[in-house]
Amino acid sequence: MSALIWLAAAIVLLIGEIFSGDLVLLMLAGGAFATAGVDVAFDPPIWVDGVVFAVVSILLVAVVRPVAKRHMLSRPRVLTNTEALEGKQGIVTEQIDGNDGRVKIGGEIWSARSMDPAETIEPGEHVTIVQIDGATAVVWKG
Repeated sequence: MSALIWLAAAIVLLIGEIFSGDLVLLMLAGGAFATAGVDVAFDPPIWVDGVVFAVVSILLVAVVRPVAKRHMLSRPRVLTNTEALEGKQGIVTEQIDGNDGRVKIGGEIWSARSMDPAETIEPGEHVTIVQIDGATAVVWKG
């Protein structure tokens, strides 16, 4: 019967982890699952359940959690959509000024405007995409 209580506790801890995302409740859920397994296999006294839960949870928090956190934080950020265009090179297809123009970026034609409103960029020149503002590329000659 106590194995079912430990399983229920583990499930509650897992649900709590969904909302916290800090991996502590996940490690405690691992301790509860381990305790449920020991309880089913050996049917020990209740104090042994407490010791198993404490030891497994402490080991998971001390050893596994730092490795998991480091792995989660070290993943390279993947730029998508318009973020991926910033910093890329383009070729001017129609004269660009502070208000209007066209630039070819990676095979696609984008409306564009110069980062410096006073600057005019002629067709055929290479530009750097500074940012995407809506559907307009803000470019810099250089």
